[in-house]
Amino acid sequence: MNDITFRAEVHDQIGKIKSADIVVGIPSFNNARTIGHVVRAAQAGLAKYFPSHRAVIVNSDGGSSDGTIEVVQNASIEDFSAILLHHRVKPISKIAFPYSGIPGKGSAFRSIFEIAQMLNAKACVVVDSDLRSITPEWIELLVKPVLDGGFDYVAPLYHRHKFDGTITNSIVYPLTRTLYGKRVRQPIGGDFGFSGRLAQFYLTKDVWESDVARFGIDIWMTTTAIANGFKVAQSFLGAKIHDAKDPGADLSSMLYQVVSATFDLMESYTNTWALIRGSEPVTTFGFEYTVGLEQVNVNTARMLNLFREGLKNLREIWLDILGAGDFMEVERLGALADSEFCFPIGLWTRVIYDYAIAFHQKKLPAEHLIKSLTPLYLGKTAAFILAAEHMEGPEAEAEIEKLCMEFENNKDYLVTSWKQSKGDR
Repeated sequence: MNDITFRAEVHDQIGKIKSADIVVGIPSFNNARTIGHVVRAAQAGLAKYFPSHRAVIVNSDGGSSDGTIEVVQNASIEDFSAILLHHRVKPISKIAFPYSGIPGKGSAFRSIFEIAQMLNAKACVVVDSDLRSITPEWIELLVKPVLDGGFDYVAPLYHRHKFDGTITNSIVYPLTRTLYGKRVRQPIGGDFGFSGRLAQFYLTKDVWESDVARFGIDIWMTTTAIANGFKVAQSFLGAKIHDAKDPGADLSSMLYQVVSATFDLMESYTNTWALIRGSEPVTTFGFEYTVGLEQVNVNTARMLNLFREGLKNLREIWLDILGAGDFMEVERLGALADSEFCFPIGLWTRVIYDYAIAFHQKKLPAEHLIKSLTPLYLGKTAAFILAAEHMEGPEAEAEIEKLCMEFENNKDYLVTSWKQSKGDR
């Protein structure tokens, strides 16, 4: 199913290449400063670990004005033999083009899926274009489980600072793991390996004019693979270090993007997740080692002030969503001194479940609803940071595991409330 109209020169390039074993996709938007390193790392990984496979690097660009496409075209490893054990048997091809469709990462990925299908690729990998920590080994770790292990989807596993990735740690990982029963630690990691078969399956889904095309592609790919019974694994890649995001960016927008996509998927796969209880580990590839991590600085006083402002400004909304009992508990937290602040994991679990149910019932417009979750999320995050301040990484991870188990142990509350809700269809 080829719904994207590529320019004639792109079709000419695909026609000349004819077929490929491996497609490496790099979506980009104004990443001229970093993308050359990413391309060279991908080339090195393909040359070192897959010298006898036909490989194509695809840059799917969102209309960069800083010369990103030109950097991709010109990027090359200056002296192959000096850094690699093998000379390539077959050359690596490169295709760089601007994609069409709704602006966003999902539209870029769709173009990559289309090209993978047209080239009849066996394995694909997508990596972010602003990565500073990517190494050639990432390509091996994301592709080899697909080519040699029969896996359809390989999620990334990173070591992250204990205060980094808090939306993943407090919402997306516990909820996704509980819903679909697989312990994929970074369901929105951004760098994935997948089979050609799964790429073709993604293309059959009618989501490309939706928010998936704008910002929900990572969680959509992970959930779609798990919920449809594809064989899933994860690979340890070390640290993920990339260009810092704009510190002035609106956190509530980021929370809305991730959580709305996760809740939307709950609607699509209700019949799947409602039957699942408990979770199981997925196969993990790669040698896990300790990584030096960049410090993450946080201002818990500001976070707690925003939480308390939420108590005043969103009182009626929270009362309606959480119910009187849980709202009273939240209100009690607002009276605690900063040094004593905590957010019980049982209460937090019910907060997320109640928001999922309110989303299902369409109690409020989706963006309004989920942005009202922001002060609660800030309160929960501040509580975790205060509790984990003096913990080492493994201790902090153990606290996240406790939260996951709380989500799993209370899943019946979600399932029962979901079925009873007036929005059930």
